[in-house]
This record gives sequence, C-alpha cells and structure tokens, in this order.
Amino acid sequence: MSPTHSHPATLESLGPVTAEESRLLEKLDLERLPRHIAVIMDGNGRWAQKRHFPRVAGHRAGTQSARTTIETCARLHVEALTLYAFSVENWRRPKTEVEFLMALLREYIRKEMPLLQKNNIRMRFLGRADELPEAVQRDTREATEALSRNTGMVLNVALNYGGRAEIVDALNNILRARARSNGHNHRVAQGESSSPAAFPNNSSSRAESAERGISLSSPDSENGHDPHPVFHPITEDELARHLYTGDLPDPDLLIRTSGEMRVSNFLLWQIAYAEIFVTETLWPDFNRARLFEALLDYQRRERRYGAIAPPSRAASR
Repeated sequence: MSPTHSHPATLESLGPVTAEESRLLEKLDLERLPRHIAVIMDGNGRWAQKRHFPRVAGHRAGTQSARTTIETCARLHVEALTLYAFSVENWRRPKTEVEFLMALLREYIRKEMPLLQKNNIRMRFLGRADELPEAVQRDTREATEALSRNTGMVLNVALNYGGRAEIVDALNNILRARARSNGHNHRVAQGESSSPAAFPNNSSSRAESAERGISLSSPDSENGHDPHPVFHPITEDELARHLYTGDLPDPDLLIRTSGEMRVSNFLLWQIAYAEIFVTETLWPDFNRARLFEALLDYQRRERRYGAIAPPSRAASR
C-alpha cells in the first residue's frame, strides 16, 4: 500500500489541544509515527460496572473514544488504523448484549459517516462477514462503498474476527485457488484446449505455475489424477497476501486498554514484530492524551526485528 500522504502531519491539523496534550505533543516527533496502529478496545464492561451502570452503557461510552482515536489518527496521517470491535468468541455473550452491539454498530456507521467523509477516511471490515446478521452485512457493504473513493487513512473494523480464523481463511483461499488452477490444467491435458498458451511448456511459464502451486505433470489416463504430484509449499509472502489485511503494512504499534496482558486472538500473524503498549486506562476513558502517550512510548522503542542493535558511539570508543 502506498503512503496516503506525502507530507507529515502538523500540530495545526489537530485543532485545539488541552494543556496536557500540548505537553505530550512537544515531545512527539510527527515524522516518526507508526504507519499502522491496531487497538484492542477493552474495558467497557468494567467501566460501566464501576459506575453501577449496565454493561451496554460502557459500550455506548466507548464509541466516543473510538471517534476520537479515528479522527486523531486520520489527522496525524497514520496510514491504517485497525479497531477490534467484535470477535468470533463474542457470540458467547448474552443474546441481549450481542443484539445491542450489532444495533450500536449500525447506529455508529450511520452517525459517523459525515465525520469519516470529512477526514477522507476509507473503511473496511475484517472478519467472516457472511456470519453477521443480514442488516449488518448490508450496512457494512454500503459504508465500504460510500467511502471507497477516499484517499486517506484506512480504517479497519475487525467484526466477527479471529486471528486463527483469518489464517485458516487465508490457507483455504490459497488451496481453493490452487484446486481451480489444477482443475484447469487437467482439462487442458485431457484435450479440451489445444492452445499453447493454455498449457505452458516453456521454463518461465512453468516457474510461474510453480509459484502458484500448480502441478504440470501429466495426469494418469485411467483415474485422471497425477500419480506423481508436485508439492509446492505455501510461502510466508503468499499467506500474507491472502490475509484480510493483505495490501496493508503490518501494525507497528498494538495498543491494549484495561491492563490485560494478552492479545486475544487479534491479528496473530500481523503483530509478529509490533510494539505492544498496554495501559490500565479503560476504553471509554481512552482520550487523545492517552493516545499521545502510546505514540511517545512507541518512539522510545528500538525496533530491531530480531537483529542486534548497532553499538553506540560511546561504546565503540
């Protein structure tokens, strides 16, 4: 994915700031922000419980934190923001809570559309959409289409999402594509097409077919199967391309609110080298200052990706 902006954000783009936000912004390097931020929005229920409110009140309060985070990241020219809204495991919650969450999502999409358009945001939904209620599927499709011509930040909403499920879906899509390609080659070998282009014989075409996982061995004439199938392993790059986030950079920063020290089946493949910031702040209390704190913490990290950091000048003297 190409950068959404060719110039860094400016403080002016954020609008009015509080004294606390101003102190944090003085320390923040706006040219070294993460390209992709992922957020596990946790703590709505505990926020409500502390105030003796029903759990659904916490979910509604959390929508303001989502609004603030989305708009701030867009104005900071972050390329992508992924919010964990509803997991495949969340169906186990009480039916009334699940129904409220689905209704709240539809309401949020409708109300926030002007803000998303104003900030030039594109919107996508990650997860198994076909398992969602039909009305939710319709609203998410319409929102994605309405914002598709924008050129700014990509907002991913992980909905009916699971990291393991995503990897399984990616592998199944690869195998499905290979099966279709192998079926086509078998039909060509049986004489359905005599076009040289349909059955590549040159080495470059064979290399291309091998990369796609296609066997070009001659099928057995009796049972229609290749007696000596060629095995083509799935590569990391191939798998990554088939993930829901295939055209986006992996998250540089993963933020988790409410203090829980786990990743909860979220972007398991993509966060392999992400910096993780955990705050005790509950999601409805997560404001712009807390986001700036997470960004400052990220900028203090030394990202080595498994390598050894180069010796400092002082150490080399």
